[in-house]
Amino acid sequence: MIVLRSLWLFPGQGGQKAGMLKNVDSELKDQVEKWTKVKLLDTQEGYQDSVQIQLSILLLQIDQIEQLKKLHWQPTLVAGHSLGVFAAAYAAEVIEKKDLFRLVALRAKLMQQSYPEGYGMGVVVGLSRLEAKKLAEQVFTESDPVYLSNQNSELQNTFSGKITAIKKVLALAKDNGASKAKLLRVPNPSHSPLMKKAAEQLNQFIGQLKLHQPNCIYLANYNGHAVRNLKEVVFDLGNNLVYPVLWETMMQIALEYQPTVSCEFSPGSAFTKLLKAKTDQLHMVTLSQISIDDADYLFNKWEK
Repeated sequence: MIVLRSLWLFPGQGGQKAGMLKNVDSELKDQVEKWTKVKLLDTQEGYQDSVQIQLSILLLQIDQIEQLKKLHWQPTLVAGHSLGVFAAAYAAEVIEKKDLFRLVALRAKLMQQSYPEGYGMGVVVGLSRLEAKKLAEQVFTESDPVYLSNQNSELQNTFSGKITAIKKVLALAKDNGASKAKLLRVPNPSHSPLMKKAAEQLNQFIGQLKLHQPNCIYLANYNGHAVRNLKEVVFDLGNNLVYPVLWETMMQIALEYQPTVSCEFSPGSAFTKLLKAKTDQLHMVTLSQISIDDADYLFNKWEK
């Protein structure tokens, strides 16, 4: 019998869309609204707000996790991108559900309050991380800060900082042969030292929570490593906003564990596409494209 070794992937912001919560358990949605005191709108207008986006994506992912676990599926490895680390930690049974939503509500509000305007993120495709780093260093000033942030793939990196500085980096990137260079729909300089104060407040809140050792391998954003101890998971949750997400490294290490299937939780399918470019040795499922019942059928088929 083939043992299903599964890699569960949790995206962050970007793939949200109106109506994505229509099939979510209504009792869970009601609980989340009660815990966070936030009415989840699930509309295009609502998803202009960072708190709505983060809580709604988390709710969607937690609902899918619970459905799969009721069918007795468990991850071997979990990997979350930015906001996705919180669903990953829940899938690894590190954090209780109520605490999870309260924590992410606080995170979203801190992010929203930190830089109300003039700051954000950009992405460049086609340059190495070293080339991208040199561009940020070339542009950076104390009054116009910009930092190299997330490493989504070998040739796809993001920048965080002041919009004026990011635009200068994007122009330089195009001049240096980048195939794509654009601003992202992210209204704050996430994954950079500019988010240090928000991270400090987040860590204070996390310090009050009752947390548990992960029951599977957790891939950490801040260093890309596979960890099994609570201390490193907690560090990743609390300091996620300050450090780049080293997704490329996370996926390289994940593949060393030889999973037989990957499962990307909603919304979106970007990380499945990135994995397909790396390997043809994995069965792949994206929950934004198939139902939980279909995923269950495929998992059972692949396990036999």
